[in-house]
Amino acid sequence: MMNSYHKSVLLESSINGLAIQPCGIYVDATFGGGGHSRRILKKLSEGKLYAFDMDNACLINRIENDDRFKIIKSNFKHMSENLLTEGVKLVDGIIADLGVSSFQFSDNGRGFSIKYDAPLDMRMDVNSKKDARYVVNNYSKIELNKMLKEHSDFRKTDLISEKIINKRKRKKIETTFDLINIFSSDSESNYGTKFFARLFQSIRIEVNDELNSLKKFLIQTKSILNRGGRLVVISYHSHEDRLVKKFMNYGSFFNTPEKDFFGHQKHCFKQLTKKPITPSKDEIINNNKSRSAKLRICEKI
Repeated sequence: MMNSYHKSVLLESSINGLAIQPCGIYVDATFGGGGHSRRILKKLSEGKLYAFDMDNACLINRIENDDRFKIIKSNFKHMSENLLTEGVKLVDGIIADLGVSSFQFSDNGRGFSIKYDAPLDMRMDVNSKKDARYVVNNYSKIELNKMLKEHSDFRKTDLISEKIINKRKRKKIETTFDLINIFSSDSESNYGTKFFARLFQSIRIEVNDELNSLKKFLIQTKSILNRGGRLVVISYHSHEDRLVKKFMNYGSFFNTPEKDFFGHQKHCFKQLTKKPITPSKDEIINNNKSRSAKLRICEKI
């Protein structure tokens, strides 16, 4: 196990939220450093755990020599079809930690971090065609504005988009520092770390189609979970959390429950966390990346 890969957030609360049955079947939809998977396996006897991750880097953390465990290299939006390939139709619990791993933010030449000069990539799956370089050099002003607003709640999107477009007209934006220097060289404005973190977040979400993938994943949990099965999700920014909250409340991404043929409300889940569980002060001190984490848990009914 490569400890530097990722420190699991809200580990005890999330694993307890699964209410693991020793002989049950479980899914870790975001394997990453394997922290949640390893803790689940400690509670299983004859049970089975399937883990998903589309990042090749996660394979260094794979759990070897354990017949109860199988890792599947795939985006969790393809969870259902991959499980069917394994002969699995129903599971007893699903956990997803939506955070980007510490390893991905390290100096690894993939462009996730604002700290290191690296090619603008940001792909979770290195086989994907669209990378961050394509987004910043080819998106129209309308597309950039939409991305900045929807993924990071920027208000003055025109100003940001125009700076990017004006820069790329003169020279292609190739690296993380190329992008940062567009704004840090502006003596009239004070662009700080929070601004760049939000800018990189909005591009990363766009490159990996993260919100649409999350929606597709959540919808599948309705048919995959056994009655009484638990869905446990840790999110890190407001857009993710809103989607998770709506889905757990209503079984959809609208603000009203689904209805059957006769107009009666259908509730797929029992909400077990009316308010999200957040990290303790000690956890935030020990792992600053956990500060924005929100854990929500629901049960299939």
